[in-house]
Amino acid sequence: MVTGVIVLVAAGIIFLSITSRHTSISSGVRRFAIAFVISPFQSVVNDSVRSIKDFWRHYFFLVSAAKENDDLKKALSRAVETNNQCRETELSNARLRKFLNFQKTKAGRVLAAEVVGRDPSPWFKAIIVDKGKADGIERDFPVVVSDGIVGQVAEVADHYSKVMLIIDRNSSVDALVQRSRARGIVKGESAGQCAFEYVLSNDDIMTGDNVVSSGLDGVYPKGLRIGFVTGIVKNKSEIFQATDVMPYVNFEKLEEVLIVLNPARHDFVSE
Repeated sequence: MVTGVIVLVAAGIIFLSITSRHTSISSGVRRFAIAFVISPFQSVVNDSVRSIKDFWRHYFFLVSAAKENDDLKKALSRAVETNNQCRETELSNARLRKFLNFQKTKAGRVLAAEVVGRDPSPWFKAIIVDKGKADGIERDFPVVVSDGIVGQVAEVADHYSKVMLIIDRNSSVDALVQRSRARGIVKGESAGQCAFEYVLSNDDIMTGDNVVSSGLDGVYPKGLRIGFVTGIVKNKSEIFQATDVMPYVNFEKLEEVLIVLNPARHDFVSE
């Protein structure tokens, strides 16, 4: 079809050339050739050129828009990352402020450490911190946060230490009920809670009572928060009552801790 149009146009051009040389051919014929041969082709060419221009203009617009969209996505990603870093810094500062407020309530020296790992064994509840012998850490040093007792140092390397949590079955804390001064031993349980054992059945204990360290075990200073009483079972035939304690510390969310460097010399004031 295109070849036919080209041939027709070429014939028209030749015809016009001939008629321009022979004045005997009427001007009406020339007008007919221009109107019905040249003009339609010229219109098609002009429309094609405009279409091609519009296509390239639209193409380059899409390329530019795509690049701008990609740049905006990258800028948004950077803004989200920056915002996330700022949020993490804000949360870290909040935790550090709580640590500083906690330090004001006690006389002993403490060293801040970061939690860098957890014991993978299902039989033990322990965390790994980034402070060790080189930092003055020794075995049995208490580990705390502003919420309460975390545990005690169980193993020490040059730059790392393993901390046994108070929810570990091997952990025990000599404790007392802050309100009534009823005394017992807080031992860890696998369910993430603690049992308050060896509490006399006639001791005054109520659900919600605050349980703190007594300072009599030679490990934890007196007055450190442990948890609160969640359940009590008394049996008249038994010497001791069964008491459950929920720790104040959320062990799944530990990120930083404080290691008490001179625990035997100072007592803590419980808030």
